[in-house]
Amino acid sequence: MTCLLSPFLFVPIARLDTITRRKPKPNGTRGESRDASYDSELRALPAAMMLRAAGRRLLGLGGGEAAPPVPPVATVAAVAIRGRGYHERVVDHYNNPRNVGSFDKDDADVGTGIVGAPACGDVMKLQIRVDEGSGRIVDARFKTFGCGSAIASSSVASEWIKGKQMEEVVAIKNTEIAKHLSLPPVKLHCSMLAEDAIKAAVKDYEAKKGKLAKAEEQDIPSP
Repeated sequence: MTCLLSPFLFVPIARLDTITRRKPKPNGTRGESRDASYDSELRALPAAMMLRAAGRRLLGLGGGEAAPPVPPVATVAAVAIRGRGYHERVVDHYNNPRNVGSFDKDDADVGTGIVGAPACGDVMKLQIRVDEGSGRIVDARFKTFGCGSAIASSSVASEWIKGKQMEEVVAIKNTEIAKHLSLPPVKLHCSMLAEDAIKAAVKDYEAKKGKLAKAEEQDIPSP
């Protein structure tokens, strides 16, 4: 039997052949349950096909047919997210997050908000760059360590706050973000993190601006 070896997997390719060739069993009569092993194998079919293709390519078992291409990691992740019932907007912002990156937190026109959720381990950093003349947020950046919903919430927040005044962005509610992304109840904490990050970034900028103004006043010589 030929096997696919890796530091994490030991999968008999012959077994994968059996899974991919197996025909569906008819449903039983009322009161009878379906074959649990068959159901589990059916759910594992996409992974089995990918492992089989990768194994044949690594071992040089081309045969008469070309092995099907193995989907890239990003595609597999997107399929997994869709399989869990996430809205297409979550998938979009997860695969193509907007405004990823960071500013120099010491810049006078930058406010930085870092928040976290101890319950799930998500950590979110949101930064804003403010035009000092108009008080308008001209740019935003974020970095998030967390699940797809946390990344999507950060991405949406970074888009929504650009071009707005401070009083406008602090009025953004987590319920608006959650509704936009159609987040399930168990993921509402991700949108709450985004709201908290916005407020923390604004608070940091205003505190920094206050310190600078105070320092300038102290430098002005008395008449």
